[in-house]
Amino acid sequence: MGKTVNKKLKLGFGVLKSCPFNRNSIVRDQSLSRTGKTTYRKLKGSQNLRQRLVLSTLASTPLLIQEIRAEDTWPGLHPHEVSLLRLIEKVCDDCMVEINETGTKLKYKPGTVMGGKNLVHDCGVSRSIGYFLEPLILLALFAKKPLSIRLKGITNDSKDPCVDTFRSTTLPMLKRFGVPSEGLELKIESRGAPPHGGGEVILTVPTVEKLTAVNWLDEGMVKRIRGVTFSARVSSQFENAMIRSARGIFNCLLPDVHIFTDHKAGPQAGKHSLSHKEKTFHGRSPGYGISLVAETTSGSFISADTAVSYAQLGEAGEIEDEEKRVLTPPEDVGEQIASFLLEQIEQGGVVDLTHQGLLFLLCALSEPDVSKVRIGKLSPYGIETLKSIREFLGLKFSINQDPSTGTLIFLGMGCGYKNISRKIS
Repeated sequence: MGKTVNKKLKLGFGVLKSCPFNRNSIVRDQSLSRTGKTTYRKLKGSQNLRQRLVLSTLASTPLLIQEIRAEDTWPGLHPHEVSLLRLIEKVCDDCMVEINETGTKLKYKPGTVMGGKNLVHDCGVSRSIGYFLEPLILLALFAKKPLSIRLKGITNDSKDPCVDTFRSTTLPMLKRFGVPSEGLELKIESRGAPPHGGGEVILTVPTVEKLTAVNWLDEGMVKRIRGVTFSARVSSQFENAMIRSARGIFNCLLPDVHIFTDHKAGPQAGKHSLSHKEKTFHGRSPGYGISLVAETTSGSFISADTAVSYAQLGEAGEIEDEEKRVLTPPEDVGEQIASFLLEQIEQGGVVDLTHQGLLFLLCALSEPDVSKVRIGKLSPYGIETLKSIREFLGLKFSINQDPSTGTLIFLGMGCGYKNISRKIS
């Protein structure tokens, strides 16, 4: 990779730059339009909706998004995107969401992030709970009160990071930026696989006044691998098969490998349909999967996960891909995810590709100091996140190649965001 990457990656972001951040100020430019007394930032398309909503809320910048999948077979916002908007309404006070009849136009006016206890939200079954966790955690850190919420839906699928990865990798990463361990927890109550879900998790997030900048260049060496398998409405032997095949790859590299099992049955294994048609093929929503994390000597966590199940429900409530009725053998699942984890480690960096976007957002929201982090190759998700940060916070970053390793050094000045609504007890 080192031979194919330029020593200085422009990527449209420019060089390192910082500017004082005021959450009540909006930079006037061509993308802003005035509707009545409210100035909206005009955007088009459905891309990066999660980052746009998070940054819009934290920067107090009203959004007007048009032409959302206007030319698609199923135009407008998808069910999981509408569900995300409803979730933001639950944790915020005085925010406004307006969607036109076709769903191709969204008007969003952010409010104050309140947090709260004993909240409940059904995430639906078109995307897993992992889709909602990243934006929810970012907002909850800057809420007025700590957040405690029960999320219902799909816990493990092949589209989004599973809840096990958030618990083993994402939450420890937050602590690097000054988020306290006390009150930061993700508890898995029950599992839910596609297409019918039925899983439940309880997320608790403390509030912070500000995030600290990081100097995170040391990748370290892998000292141990931990993991967890899950199975729901299938034999527990599926988990043993995944563990054997994964350990078959790891055992020749390092001795400290432990992969635990989490077999669920009955109500803890998710929902099943009562429909005769769905009963025949997909009614029980069986599923199994594995989440692995490699911990390094410097305290970095590199993760990889996957899940195998029947396809999720499409827009019309039908199974997306009828050909996916034959599930991948568990032996192949364990071998494939172990190989993928090794690829992630080989690419270098202190985080894996899945966490690249969250890493950039945390650096951008941190105190007004330079954060230095080492990453592997720049993912498309990371690039789009950097564009959103520049669009809403006005920050530009520097990304240089380390010629000795081929990895990339990210330099970013935080905007100095402060939680002015945090309740001090």
